[in-house]
Amino acid sequence: MLRNYLKIALRTLWKNRTHTLINLVGLSVAFGTCILLFLTATFELSYDRFHADADRIFRLNFLETNRDGTPNPSATMPFPITPTLQAEFPEIEGVTRWFDNRKYVRWQDKTFGEDVRLVDSDILTMFSFPMLRGNAKTAMTGLSNIVISEKMAKAVFGTQNPMGKTLELRLNEQWQPFTVTGVTSNAPENSSLQFDALISSRNAGDYQPNKDRWDHGSHTVFVKLKVGYTPAMLQHRMQAFMNKYFAKEVSERTGQGYPKNSLGFQKSLFLQPLTDVHFDTATTYGNGTSRVYVYSLLAIGLFILVIACINFINLTIAQSISRAREVGVRKSLGAKRGQLFGQIWGETLLLAGVALLLGLGMAYGLLPTFNKLFRSTLTIQNFLTPTVLLVTGLGFLGITLVAGGYPSWFVTRFNAVEVLKGKVKVSKPGALRNTLIVTQFAIACLLIVCTLIMRQQVTYLQQRPMGLNKEQLISVPISSDLNGTTALRQMRDRLANQPNIVSVTGTGVNIGSGLDGSSSRWMVGFMYDKREVSCDWLRIDFDYLKTLGIKLKAGRDFSPQYSTDSTSSILVSESMAKRLGEANPVGKYIEPDSGRKYQIVGVFADFNLYSLHQKAEPIVLQMLPEQRIDYVLVRVNPQNLTSAMETVKAAWNQVDPRNNFVGSFVDENVERWYKKEQRLSTIFSSAAGIAILLSCMGLFAVALISIEQRTKEIGVRKVLGASVTSIVALLAGDFLKLVLVAIVVASPVAWYMMSRWLADFAYRIDMPWWVFILSGAMAVVIAFLTISFRSVRAALMNPVKSLRSE
Repeated sequence: MLRNYLKIALRTLWKNRTHTLINLVGLSVAFGTCILLFLTATFELSYDRFHADADRIFRLNFLETNRDGTPNPSATMPFPITPTLQAEFPEIEGVTRWFDNRKYVRWQDKTFGEDVRLVDSDILTMFSFPMLRGNAKTAMTGLSNIVISEKMAKAVFGTQNPMGKTLELRLNEQWQPFTVTGVTSNAPENSSLQFDALISSRNAGDYQPNKDRWDHGSHTVFVKLKVGYTPAMLQHRMQAFMNKYFAKEVSERTGQGYPKNSLGFQKSLFLQPLTDVHFDTATTYGNGTSRVYVYSLLAIGLFILVIACINFINLTIAQSISRAREVGVRKSLGAKRGQLFGQIWGETLLLAGVALLLGLGMAYGLLPTFNKLFRSTLTIQNFLTPTVLLVTGLGFLGITLVAGGYPSWFVTRFNAVEVLKGKVKVSKPGALRNTLIVTQFAIACLLIVCTLIMRQQVTYLQQRPMGLNKEQLISVPISSDLNGTTALRQMRDRLANQPNIVSVTGTGVNIGSGLDGSSSRWMVGFMYDKREVSCDWLRIDFDYLKTLGIKLKAGRDFSPQYSTDSTSSILVSESMAKRLGEANPVGKYIEPDSGRKYQIVGVFADFNLYSLHQKAEPIVLQMLPEQRIDYVLVRVNPQNLTSAMETVKAAWNQVDPRNNFVGSFVDENVERWYKKEQRLSTIFSSAAGIAILLSCMGLFAVALISIEQRTKEIGVRKVLGASVTSIVALLAGDFLKLVLVAIVVASPVAWYMMSRWLADFAYRIDMPWWVFILSGAMAVVIAFLTISFRSVRAALMNPVKSLRSE
């Protein structure tokens, strides 16, 4: 019997091969796309969940508000908060600091650039980084102990046992010895905490002068609560803790009229779950992965799958008139309804099974391109995990039941007697078919609107003036084992007589996202004229304004002729002058640190030091030699940028011959600020293209069947004098009405979604009304072209043949 069912299924599918091909292509594309998108989203959602006690680990965040009432969270903590929490909160099982840092490691005559993190001894017992060698409880207790990852052990020591061996780290401008006391397994890809080696946080350069300062933050802190305790249980005591150790700051904020935070206090300590850290964009200046991105992947995959299923249901129901006669005959011969249902659903199972295999093959073939385009890290192993295989199998069965179950029930419910008498008519479009067509085109219109608005926003971000000239500007990161000031001086000397070099300067903060992948920010708050003032505090060197093309508005620039410029002089931005409340601040003094005054010698035009995700803050420029220069900025002539880059590279290789040159153009760095938005825009545009393609394929097939069922009507109309145009308008009109309804349904949903998305940007476009008109027009034109091809052909048919066809 199964063999006969299989033969019948294959013959039926071949008989309707046009519709079979449409279903096969639609389902295979949907399966392949969904697999890639769902796996990527699942990987993002799995971040940090591999830790055995992930539900008890939290990151400390400060929660306060800006003057306008907007939240201003921060994850940067002062040194004394870690030991104080351990002493005053017995509910805390473990606590560790975490410094993001890259250090150079020397072993014998080789130097390696490694991600060395400064932490506390609890880290190895708090997190699930299994120890391959050494003891997790004692490996980090010594100041000169170092725990390395399996990857670093192989890179540095090869096959040798690293335990007990002494490495040298370039730390605080000098080489220091460290003894290997442990080897951990490599941190998984889905870990927010990545490292090659771990050393004590007491080795931080600013630890000794700031270990007792509550007003100096430089790192993040993670805590692990004991079993049975939750953040809610500790919140009241945490607030008392804040009021005790941050009393001065709380009092100042209250006196200045700052709004309270969401918890009803001026400043609170908030325990953020570890599993939320990967998705935190607020405390990382937009560098985190937004949950919107992940949920968008899931939604797009689901949308495409829904459209493919809609096509299948519509085509099967539209073909019901031909299957009705078959069902009537088989029922009259004694076939039961369950047998008929099983046979017709079996056809769905066969077709969907082939589509799934094709979809898996497509997903595997496109994997390298997908990873490169969307910066994903999927491998074949991601496809073969038991969880993925189980979910894929259950999802496949669910889809076949939904997509094939209803059509099978619909076809088998016909009365055999009425069918054989020719009384069953299903040519009238039903509410279900219309609803499904509206749904799939509403999804397509939604994706088109999202794509257009996202592309406009990304273009706006890239083209909006930053207040500086980012063109013909090269940024060169200075490795941590070099003295930044010395490296800058050497670069100036080597580039001084080069004709394609305009100017050279140094800075502590890069412009844009450079190839080194590093980012930093130093904000300073202080009292001026009885009110609190905060600003970005930036270490620079001579010719900074000239090199970046920033206009000087008042006073003078830094100059080697003034010895005080590197000790007590500063430049402020126009917005900083306004925040100080000074019309002409040149000559005024500020005192951000107790006992140290700085004189304002110049005012420069505002510029964006960071991405346009957040509003630009006032900026102070200073040249204190104790603060590090991390980047060399070189302005070059525009005539030959390739040659200029080679000149800078050759000069840098003389300054730092041991490390690879990772210089980049600043305009490219700025574009990398918005890579996530570009990726999301690409995903939406690709999804919109797939959705339109699948929708048009389904619409074409349904229109084809509908026109075939109206062949006699078309012939009669032509005999009565109807023109080709009127017949085409008649045939296409019903479907175009459904597309117009889809546009009306999709537009408010798209407006709401894009309003929420744009709200994440401090600088954003006004949502243009014409985008909705354009997307609707595109949908109508595409739908009309899809339908009109077959409609014109039917309208041109000889009416004699049309009347004979029935």
